[in-house]
Amino acid sequence: MDFALLWQLFIAFFRIGLFTFGGGYAMLPFFEKEVVERFGWASRDEMIDIYALAQSVPGVIALNTAIFLGNRKAGPIGAIAAACGMIAPSLIVIITIAVFFLQIQSNLIVLRIFSGIRAAVVGLVAAAAVKIGLSSLRDGFGVMLALAAMGLSLFTDLHAAWVILGGGGLGFGFYVLLPLLRAQGEVNE
Repeated sequence: MDFALLWQLFIAFFRIGLFTFGGGYAMLPFFEKEVVERFGWASRDEMIDIYALAQSVPGVIALNTAIFLGNRKAGPIGAIAAACGMIAPSLIVIITIAVFFLQIQSNLIVLRIFSGIRAAVVGLVAAAAVKIGLSSLRDGFGVMLALAAMGLSLFTDLHAAWVILGGGGLGFGFYVLLPLLRAQGEVNE
């Protein structure tokens, strides 16, 4: 068992977990910095694929990503080390807030700090959306599918799971079945 690698996984995901404000999408730049640039555990394209996989299964995107990458690097024990690293900062913050909640809930300074954090998170989520879009939308069909998904999300009450499943089904049809049908048609000619 490589304890140095397990410690490295824990610390890397602890650093990422320190910035869980805004959820998984806001954390994408932190994942890229640690996983892609600092340690080289995945390429940028692999990171986007891992992120897509992590959001397609139940659970928290950031934690799912940490578990997947930890398992990839060091097996089940690596997954546990990465998950513990990702969870630890939130646990520490939540316990601290719980202890001091009554004293800070109406503190003007704390309220203003969180207003600034929320604004910064909007920027991080927007940057993540642009990065994912630039690396994922490679043709007209992908752009149309993304716009349709955005429209459904913004203007209907359709659950996100249906949008994801629909996108997966349409992607399978367009990128897998259609080329097979075309190839079969060419063979029959």
